[in-house]
Amino acid sequence: TNGFPLCAKEMSFDPYQQNGGTVLGIAGDDFAIVASDTRLSVGYSIYTRDSPHCHTLTQQTVLGCAGFEGDVLTLTKSVRHRLADYKRDNEKDMSTPCVAQMLSTMLYHRRFFPYYTYNILGGIDEFGKGCVFSFDPVGSYERETFRAAGSASTLLQPLLDNQIGFKNQSGVEKVPLTKEKAVTLVKDLFTGAGERDIYTGDAVQINVVTAEGVTTEYFKLRRD
Repeated sequence: TNGFPLCAKEMSFDPYQQNGGTVLGIAGDDFAIVASDTRLSVGYSIYTRDSPHCHTLTQQTVLGCAGFEGDVLTLTKSVRHRLADYKRDNEKDMSTPCVAQMLSTMLYHRRFFPYYTYNILGGIDEFGKGCVFSFDPVGSYERETFRAAGSASTLLQPLLDNQIGFKNQSGVEKVPLTKEKAVTLVKDLFTGAGERDIYTGDAVQINVVTAEGVTTEYFKLRRD
C-alpha cells in the first residue's frame, strides 16, 4: 500500500439514460391520434430538436415511444422486424390490437432488464374504431380512450381527463370528440407542456390514423 491506507471505493453502472420526450394517444369513433414532441435531450443539454418519438408501424398503427433513446431504437427495430415477418407469412398487416398483444409479450420477455421506454400504441381496430393502448415497462397493457406518457405526462393527463373524459365537471353535455377538435386539443396540450417541462419542446408531431391511412402534421413549440 506504500503507506497509503486502504479504503473502499464504490463502483456503479447505470445502463439507462433519460432522454425526455412526451407522447399521447387519443381514440375517436373512427380515428386515433398519436402525437409526440421532437426534442431529444439529457439534463440541460439538447441533442437534437428534430427527433419525433412516433413511429408508423403499419398503415393503421402508430407507436409513440419515448424515454431512453437506445432502448427506443432497439424496441422499434425489433417490432418492425416481427411485423415484416408477419406480413411476409400472412400477406397482410397485423391489426392494431394484435400489435398491442405482441408488444406486451416483447416487453414481458425483457422483464428482468426492462426497456426504459414509455409506450402508447394507437390505430384502427378490425371494426374500424379508433383504439389506444398504454403499457407499463413489463408489458401490462390496457385499451383506453386517451393516455399521456413521458416526461410531461403529469401535466397532460389531468387536461385529458377534464376535456375528453369530462372529469370534475357538472352539467356538461358529453358530445362525441371530433377529429378536428382532438387535433386542436393536442396542440394546446403540448403548447402548455412546453412552458413547464424542459424536456418537451421544439415541435409536436401529430399522427392522425384513419381507415385510409396515416396523415402527419407538425406544429411548432417554443425552442428554449
